[in-house]
Amino acid sequence: IGAIALLAEAIQGAEDDPETRNRFAGNLIKESNRLTHLVQDIIELSRVQSEEVLATAELIDLNHVISDAVDRNEQLARSRSIRVLFQDEPGPEIYGNREMLTTAVKNLIENAINYSSSGSQVGVGSKSMGDVAEVSVTDSGAGISPENQPRVFERFFRVDSSRSRETGGTGLGLSIVKHVAKIHRGEVKLFSQPGVGSTFTLRIPL
Repeated sequence: IGAIALLAEAIQGAEDDPETRNRFAGNLIKESNRLTHLVQDIIELSRVQSEEVLATAELIDLNHVISDAVDRNEQLARSRSIRVLFQDEPGPEIYGNREMLTTAVKNLIENAINYSSSGSQVGVGSKSMGDVAEVSVTDSGAGISPENQPRVFERFFRVDSSRSRETGGTGLGLSIVKHVAKIHRGEVKLFSQPGVGSTFTLRIPL
């Protein structure tokens, strides 16, 4: 909000300099988009913390959830020249809230795209392991250092603040994933190696 106010004042003071005014206007749009994403994520986090999943539970094919989440990231992936690999076929079935699960998987894919290098790939898949269904999202980004890995699900924590500012990240996406997993009586796990990449796995009881 402070950045938006300062940019608005700067635009007022650059009436006779169209080039500077246009540059400030572009930054103003970028900051307003960041504020919009932040508000949306706070609302989403509040909703997943308060909603009773059993009240709206239905039998869901997890691969349908993944397919929807991939589609919601199509424009982002294209803009960063990143290919999202996913084989759309029947997958494990669980009882849950379809929209909340789609949001969680969308956030994992969005993170993977944002922290991957242009021209690389993000892999998404599902499988059953005993009495648990798993959705895994793997990137080939910079990875996460061991000291930061326990903190990635904290609210507003960002591994790379400069990258988050560039991509519009709010630091709430993984916290939302954690809460969606929790209310589905599941969990989300991370495996990461610096310089190699990261795999986030959402685990939900069958």
